[in-house]
Amino acid sequence: MKLVFCGTPRFAVPTLEALIAAGHDVALVVSQPDKPVGRSQELTAPPVKQTALDAGIAVTQPEKIRNNEEFRAQLEAIAPDVIVVVAYGRIIPNWMLALPRLGCINLHASLLPKYRGAAPIQWAVAMGENVTGNTTMLIDEGLDTGPTLLQRAMGIDPEETAADLFDELSMGGAPLVVETLAGLENGTIHPRAQDHARATLAPLLTREDGRMDFATRTAAELKNRWRGFQPWPGAFTSVEGKKLIVHRMGVAESTADSPLDLPPVAEPGAIIVAGDRMIVACAQDTWLELVEVQLEGKKRMPARDFLRGFTHITGMRLG
Repeated sequence: MKLVFCGTPRFAVPTLEALIAAGHDVALVVSQPDKPVGRSQELTAPPVKQTALDAGIAVTQPEKIRNNEEFRAQLEAIAPDVIVVVAYGRIIPNWMLALPRLGCINLHASLLPKYRGAAPIQWAVAMGENVTGNTTMLIDEGLDTGPTLLQRAMGIDPEETAADLFDELSMGGAPLVVETLAGLENGTIHPRAQDHARATLAPLLTREDGRMDFATRTAAELKNRWRGFQPWPGAFTSVEGKKLIVHRMGVAESTADSPLDLPPVAEPGAIIVAGDRMIVACAQDTWLELVEVQLEGKKRMPARDFLRGFTHITGMRLG
């Protein structure tokens, strides 16, 4: 089929590559504009653009698309069978939705209607889910509310982070899109309306999502949020007025090599030093072990090394 592909980050690259390998005519790739990256702020092309150029495919990077007459004329001249959208980062306007004969198809990294929104991978992990997956859907005017086409589930390992899952879902979504297009073309796939009553949201992350709240969240909840918010915003708190980033953590448990004798009740955020282990009290009388930390202005280090330079920390509170 003749396609227009809209995508920007690395997540979308495997799908573009799979569409090319499947023999589809990708007439145009639409990506967001180049952006300054790193300390040098060098203007850098997004991964999808780089992939398209390497494959000899025309690329356009409009700043805006809703009322862009030049862009609209370009797409109308192509007259695509399908517009495929994967992590493009722009709302698709009505005129684009109505243009292709088989519609605009989106790959969404959750099992819709759960986790609609900009950060489905992160929030699925942060909420402690043990299963997620990919969904292909027809885009409508709502936020990930369109009819679903195909879904494929994927397990989440208890120690897996959102960064780990990102690559798995990116690779797993590519063949699902190819299968979806084949099914639409031959009439074996039919759109199914979502059950909107079961919908949950996965809003764009903010820096404050990484702030650790020991008073209202259990140790398991804080660990899940840390797993979900990798690589950003991570997990952080404060000690003596300085920011403390937690790079690794775990629910505190006694081991034969390092037994724990923890009080039955403690004020959330209170720190207990058990040998070379740094333990923090959380909600519902649970305990979190901080394994690797980084104090503001310092390098990251194992908690045992941090404790050597912070000998007065016992009894202090984080946050």
